[in-house]
Amino acid sequence: MTVRFAIVGAGAIGRLHASVITTAVPGAELVAVVDRTPAKAAELARGYGAEAYPTLAAALDRPDVDAVAVCTPSGVHADSAVAALDAGRHVLIEKPIDVTLAAARRIIAAQRRAGTVAGVVSQHRFDPASQAVYRAVRAGQLGRISSAVVSMAWWRSQEYYDSAGWRGTVALDGGGAVMNQAIHWVDLLVWLLGAPVEVTASTARLAHDGIEVEDTAVATLRFAGGALGVLHATTAAYPGLTARLQVHGDRGSAVIDDDRKRNAFGLLMSLNMLIETQGGFDYTGGDCCAWMPAAGDPRRRDPYPRRGPRPIRGRGYRPAGAAVKR
Repeated sequence: MTVRFAIVGAGAIGRLHASVITTAVPGAELVAVVDRTPAKAAELARGYGAEAYPTLAAALDRPDVDAVAVCTPSGVHADSAVAALDAGRHVLIEKPIDVTLAAARRIIAAQRRAGTVAGVVSQHRFDPASQAVYRAVRAGQLGRISSAVVSMAWWRSQEYYDSAGWRGTVALDGGGAVMNQAIHWVDLLVWLLGAPVEVTASTARLAHDGIEVEDTAVATLRFAGGALGVLHATTAAYPGLTARLQVHGDRGSAVIDDDRKRNAFGLLMSLNMLIETQGGFDYTGGDCCAWMPAAGDPRRRDPYPRRGPRPIRGRGYRPAGAAVKR
């Protein structure tokens, strides 16, 4: 079965969707590109053998469009999504769903009317590391979850925000570091622990000019099960560090660090995921997996003897700027 897509929005995210649809998804085909700037729509469509359209309504007149990928600025997601759903098409919406609850509810109502499929891009739920941690939490391997920490210290230059008039605006961007960058890690946090029942937060705009949204945010959270959480998100951390999610329980802890890397086995704490339980370590990085017995287990041979209860590090690991003793 072939699913034929129309993409709405020929910007950076639209180009990414076009590439994935045509090269990485078996059974998917790109047949239409929509953008209010005809030249942008034509350029992207030409690269993939699709047709360009100035409006979504014109693209939806094609009977062979099965699904629509919404890649417009965040604050107008609902308009395109609802139009496509009301036309009986499936919809995939680039994150976030939109910038207000009212807009999100419009999409939900349209999906219920249509009976087709509507989804929001939350691709990191499918990362091998995320899947492993999810399974561990659901299976009770970590015991009772006591706390979780998200830290995303990224950098976005002033040029990034200046590159499009809608970036950094309340009306079309909806928010800053949390809404647009840390949203993936917030999604994982809620996926793993459930929606928080209490949130205390502070935001600031500290390193960028001409934007209406935050570039730094911190929050403390309380979840229904009693677990506490900390969220730290910033696009003002030059030159940009990794994003990290920690989940801690009374029988084990899990860490997902820098989901963007897919490296070979070896660097435990600087790769994708490490779960430490009372039974040992379960490590997943990219497609590689390994298990290390817990401390004191006679099967364990630690090639890195140390004094004191320091974390186990993988071969070649050294904190940034650390001195090396010869």
